[in-house]
Amino acid sequence: MPTKATRSAISEGRKGVGPLIPPLTESQRPLRQQVFELVRAAGLIPRVQLAKDLGVSPASVTTMSSELIEAGLIEEVSVPREGEAGRGRPAVSLGVRAGAHLVAGMKLSDREHTAVVVDFAGKLIADEAIPRRPGPMQVDEILEAIQTLLDRVCDKARIDRAQLSGVGIGLPGFVDCAEGIALWSSILAERSVPVAALASARLGIPVHIDNDANLVALAELWFGAGRSLSDFAVVTIEHGVGMGFVMNHRIYRGAQRLGMELGHTKVQLDGALCRCGQRGCLEAYVADYALAREATTALNWGHKESQPINVLLESLYDHAKAGNSTAKSIFRRAGRYLAVGLSNVVNLFDPALIILSGERMRYDYLYAAETLSEMDNLTIQTGRPRPPIEIHAWGDLLWAHGAAALALSAVTEAILATQPRDLAAE
Repeated sequence: MPTKATRSAISEGRKGVGPLIPPLTESQRPLRQQVFELVRAAGLIPRVQLAKDLGVSPASVTTMSSELIEAGLIEEVSVPREGEAGRGRPAVSLGVRAGAHLVAGMKLSDREHTAVVVDFAGKLIADEAIPRRPGPMQVDEILEAIQTLLDRVCDKARIDRAQLSGVGIGLPGFVDCAEGIALWSSILAERSVPVAALASARLGIPVHIDNDANLVALAELWFGAGRSLSDFAVVTIEHGVGMGFVMNHRIYRGAQRLGMELGHTKVQLDGALCRCGQRGCLEAYVADYALAREATTALNWGHKESQPINVLLESLYDHAKAGNSTAKSIFRRAGRYLAVGLSNVVNLFDPALIILSGERMRYDYLYAAETLSEMDNLTIQTGRPRPPIEIHAWGDLLWAHGAAALALSAVTEAILATQPRDLAAE
């Protein structure tokens, strides 16, 4: 029987307390989606192993896998039993039906644009790259470049553009992936451009966009060192400084999808001018345009300002390797600022791994022993080792692969959302 206090609480309409957790969270994806994602991650996997890994009954897995097979998303593959070649019926595993869908991924950058076509299992079919002129581009120019590059990579893949189920595009700057808008990008002359909608209308294919550093993290999560890690950070250094962060096996973007802008964290009040328009950003001391600016001033290279920035940087690197103290000090200063940024990543997020990626990772001064020692000095001293740091100096195709993974995710989720509702796990 309710007590007087309980009756009072009821009559007052007292509200509950504690977190209001939605009934379907990221960690509670539909069973059908979990089955598909595990099959895709494994490559080939028996039903019995699926049930064991998911913690559900074999009957539930049979039901879900049958629906996915009927939908044309996965298929049964005969696998010879180990040590029993030619004897008895081969074992049957499940795998993604590679030909079910094709997607393209692109990276639009300050130097060149790259693209890949991959099948539904993530296998590379074709790749292509086209150079671009320096400086920001008008919207029509960027759309023309997207179409030209897509048509060329499709020609290499020997497919028609209409055969693609989706296109993912990565570009530098502040990108709202949910809205498909580039709020600001170094490669665009205009702000708040609805790139996804404009490109989709131009191509006749669903287009999804994201910040390019997020897509490097996505590439590592899908194809690289991050596949087995729940939390890791990717810091990219090219024309700018970017960061992608994976938390609980998912890209973390922030409340407004604009987070993780490491390059625009402030390391010097009223400091050097950043291309974003503000002063004192980390990027303004580490990115390639910052190194070129320092070289032009400190080495009196005003006569080289007309050179392409990559040529100027190669010359600076050669001078540093040859022992030029001024050139070495430019890289050393950039490395110290990078150490500040990396120590802040460790202190804030405590990732399992930090991956340094991008074209500038060819310049080993940026991650020399002095830089890592400086980072250690700036990291909170707990007596425990700092996260390991790996250098992945891969080319732009890695970024394009991340864009393809973005498209694969979108296509998969759209398809699974239209399938019959999940049956309750038994």
